[in-house]
Order: sequence, then structure tokens, then C-alpha cells
Amino acid sequence: MKIVVLDKDTLGEDIDLTPFAAVGEVKVYENTAQEELVDHIDDAEVVILNKVKLSGDVLCRAKKLKLICVAATGYDNIDVRYCKENSIALCNVPGYSTDSVAQLTVAMVLSLATHLNEYRGYVHSGAYTESGVANLLTPAYHELSSMTWGVVGGGNIGMKVAEIAAAMGCRVMVFRRKEEGVFPVVDLDTLCKECDVISLHLPLNEQTRGIFSRERIESTKKGVIIVNTARGAVTDEQALADAVCSGHIGGLGADVYSKEPFGTEHPFYKLLGKANVCLTPHMAWGSVEARARCVNEMAENIRCFYMGETRNRIV
Repeated sequence: MKIVVLDKDTLGEDIDLTPFAAVGEVKVYENTAQEELVDHIDDAEVVILNKVKLSGDVLCRAKKLKLICVAATGYDNIDVRYCKENSIALCNVPGYSTDSVAQLTVAMVLSLATHLNEYRGYVHSGAYTESGVANLLTPAYHELSSMTWGVVGGGNIGMKVAEIAAAMGCRVMVFRRKEEGVFPVVDLDTLCKECDVISLHLPLNEQTRGIFSRERIESTKKGVIIVNTARGAVTDEQALADAVCSGHIGGLGADVYSKEPFGTEHPFYKLLGKANVCLTPHMAWGSVEARARCVNEMAENIRCFYMGETRNRIV
């Protein structure tokens, strides 16, 4: 079978793709622009991608295509309806990045809650040396054990974050579809109003797009810390930026954006350099271990598909 990798660069320079060679003939493209898509997938039986968008207008040109493998848990960049209607299988990779994303989420919260940027900057600027004072205790910070942490999304990542937050002494509440597990499940409006820390771990779909709206952002506690490692479009990004600039949000962390990379017109561009803002380049999923798991899982998805088995199938 012919396997085409469309955007290898998004998986990291150090990634080992040899597991794919064990299941088929592999053609690797470092990147694929939208205008190159039709040519790159023309004779592919299996397409592997991470960030490339595959619409029905493109997929209809790939006459040999049987399977799409997304190097991610989310698959909002794929025209799922077209795949269903035209018998193209679609597989994702659930659970591979749970520890990696949870780690970055908690790291952002810890940094923002303790004003780590400000304290580090004070020392690195030389101000600490020049002060003659043994310590600096402003801006003041609070222990996480005094806070309520709201987890928005009850999947693998959200539950991992909830466990870590509880281990650090936080009171934890969760917004999720199912009322199960050890943590209290509340509606999103209640969570927004009661929590000192809010972390977002929702998939992007018709129900979640824009769910963290301006109204909900404005209803949060003054000084709230908000971290989004889900998808940019589950939030109103302009409202988040406005709330940071007004001082309502005490700390903002984001690893995901509605447009990636975001341009100078994006609401977050004006936040660059702010000490209480931590923006990272969609890297939370990408620990060395997580990326290796992702490749191995995709190779197994392909092998199982050709053996007639159902594994990690969306369609």
C-alpha cells in the first residue's frame, strides 16, 4: 500500500517514522500547502497528517484513498461527512498525549499563580543584586491549596489535570457530559463563577465552538487564571484578550489558537510580553514520548485496517 505523510515537520525534526515503513511504501512531505494537496494525495491509499485541512473538494480528487490517519486526538480539520458518504476510513489516536498536555497545563498554572515570570525577571535584570534586600514578595501570590480549580472537559486529559490539581490540594470541580468519577460535576456557568483556576480540555465541534463565550468570561472571578490547551475556537479570543487588558483575568495561558500561527491582527498579539500571559506554540501534545506513541499507534491503526480490524475508527 502507498502511504503519504503530508506534514512531517509538524511532528518534529527528531521523529522516527520507520514504523510506517513496516506496513507500506512511504512517501514523506515535510509540509504540504493547500495548493499542493491534490497532487500529494493523488495516488495515496493511506494519508497521514497532523494540521493539514482535508475538505471534500480535495478528497474527491483522491480516487485511491482508503484511509486517513490523523496524528492527533482531534479531527476537526477533516471533512468527516465526506468520509462517511464515500467510504473513506478515518482513524485518530486517543490518549497518546494525556501526560504531555496535562504537564504543560499544570506548568502554566503554576507559573502564572506564583508570578514566576515577574520574580525571574527581577533577578535576571540585575534588580535583585542592586536592591541590597534579601527577598522580594510582590506581587503577592497564593497557595494552590487555597484555590478552586475548574476543569472544563472530562476526557483523559481533563481527568489527569483534575487528579494533579487535587494532589496539590485544590478543590476541584468538573464540567463534563457524564456525571461520573470522583470529582463534583457542575454546569459551566457555575464553574465559571466559582473557580480561581479554569483549564480547558474540550474537543472542538458544533457544540463546543465558542462555548467559553464573552458572557462566561466576564462572569468569572476577578483575578482568575485561565489556561487553554484544547482548541482556540472553543473560546472567544477577543474577549479573553480584553479581560487580560482590563485586569479582570489575572493570568492567561494558551497553547492553541483559532488560527495557527496567529498573525498580527489576532487579539493575542497585543498581549505579547505581558508578564501574566504565557503563550506557547501548540506544543503541549509533543513530548518525545507522546510523539513516539502517536507514530506507533498510527502504524498499528494502518495494520489493523488492512487486516479488516476496527481500531480507533471515527468513520
